[in-house]
Amino acid sequence: MIDIAVIPVAGRGINLLPLTKSQPKEMLPVANKPVVQYVVEEMIHCRLERILFITGSDKSAIENHFDINEELIWHLRRTGKEDLLQALAFERAKARYFYTRQRHHSGLGHAVLCAESFVQGNCFVTALGDTILGREQSSDIVRQMIDLFEKNSREVSGVIAFDNVPLQEVVHYGVAKPKAAGRIFEIEDIVEKPDIDNAPGTLIVAARYVFSPEIFDFLHRTEPDAYDTVQLTDAIRLMLQSGKKFLGVQIPSGERRYDIGNLESYYKAFLDFASFRQGLL
Repeated sequence: MIDIAVIPVAGRGINLLPLTKSQPKEMLPVANKPVVQYVVEEMIHCRLERILFITGSDKSAIENHFDINEELIWHLRRTGKEDLLQALAFERAKARYFYTRQRHHSGLGHAVLCAESFVQGNCFVTALGDTILGREQSSDIVRQMIDLFEKNSREVSGVIAFDNVPLQEVVHYGVAKPKAAGRIFEIEDIVEKPDIDNAPGTLIVAARYVFSPEIFDFLHRTEPDAYDTVQLTDAIRLMLQSGKKFLGVQIPSGERRYDIGNLESYYKAFLDFASFRQGLL
């Protein structure tokens, strides 16, 4: 049974400067919660109870956020503000949190590789800490992916979530070429940030993966790109070229994906969530 979630949160967030000069982009508020809390709550909702954050040198705020703050709890009780304790209910979730650092900013693939000793040969989920799936409630897509992986574990090395986007957006993501159309499909090829003219389609990676531990062997073998970073997409492509099989799952059409990767997408996420909380959506 898969119960490990690896959440990379070591990225610099340079496209969100100056907001991210002194705080992690994953801790930026969306309505009344930081981005990464939505991701963690989704993992817990999908029954993943061991959560490993791949952090960096400036990410201690994430560790502090998921600690139990006894002093704050006592202060709220002492000052008659016990009604605010519900806002801290996430501290009591049935989950164990672990942290390891990515000592060099060497790409998403390298970040996942930092989890190798923790995973210890088990299958696991990877969920990017800057992408929220769903709005009204936590997404079930990871649970569906795990079920699909476990039913096909003798044949497949992983399952990846995808979203269908306008063609002009494919330059920012890993893009899949399916073997056949359908919500669930076998992946024929996958390309990292292709230009529009060479994109194999408009299905982009939606920041959620289920992997067998085989991924680590191929991450070790993946050559860094022109920016000296190891791309997770390149390792997956290497696996496909070696004969390994991956399945893709499209997220439901009504389920929104919020990639907090730049100021425009961050503003949209904040406004959507705040409007929903106020009953305006």
